[in-house]
Amino acid sequence: MTITLLGSYDGVELIRHELKRYGLMGFNPPAAPDVFEGIILTSGVLRITYGDHTEILGPGSVVSMVPVQEAVCIVALEQAEFVYLTSTSIFKSYKEWVEKFHQMANEIAMKDGYTASHCERIRKYSVMIGCQLNLSAHDLISLSCGALFHDIGKIQIPDEILRKPGRLTPEEFDIMKMHTIYGRDLMNSPVHPFLHIGSTVAEQHHERYDGSGYPYGLKGEEIYLPAAIVAVVDSYDAMTSNRPYQRPKSKREAIEEIRTLRGKLYDPRVVDAFLKVVDTFEDT
Repeated sequence: MTITLLGSYDGVELIRHELKRYGLMGFNPPAAPDVFEGIILTSGVLRITYGDHTEILGPGSVVSMVPVQEAVCIVALEQAEFVYLTSTSIFKSYKEWVEKFHQMANEIAMKDGYTASHCERIRKYSVMIGCQLNLSAHDLISLSCGALFHDIGKIQIPDEILRKPGRLTPEEFDIMKMHTIYGRDLMNSPVHPFLHIGSTVAEQHHERYDGSGYPYGLKGEEIYLPAAIVAVVDSYDAMTSNRPYQRPKSKREAIEEIRTLRGKLYDPRVVDAFLKVVDTFEDT
């Protein structure tokens, strides 16, 4: 996401946004009850979810909200540009956090030996599935944030374990599993107030539908649905990526393995949605 301040006066700001396909912008109700917020779409297609209501907007569409009473989630179904209007001064802190998000995501990916695009790829694919499942605005924002930073806890795992070329010993694996707890705590920290909404995803993305996952052995719908989505996407990405200890599977092999594990390791709702969108992954 790229943002540019077009103009401001007496607390009112006009902010130009550019979102790549399946880029996402979300915001929660402001503390002040009389804040005005609006969107003018100049190009592309946006999917806007307000609470549980969703609509699709094309170029020239205008949306105004006053007061904003529920979470709002904006997803670009095609690359889009729009002007965001707000009656409160947010651009400076907003821009700082957008830049911080990208920086942190790149640092996490590099720590784990991935390319810088890994975290963004997990986020994008997860959002595609979340849209397919018609998640609420709150859950879509939680999913996007949690997917982008699902492995943030790995920054506290020693490199000799994190980058070990062979399989981990049971003791090493116990240490590795702690990244889910570390991730939850980091995202819930007062230092990262905008990450709080994704902390449950970081905590639960290694839980499995049959209860064989970690850190708590949750089963079935005990697992937060956005976390169950990241579990499938992260597994798919791991299967199709080069790893020191295994050859990458083909896309078809990975899809078939996830299909086979439907209702075992993975939530059936998520697998069904995944199967509907996975053929478009390479084109996003």
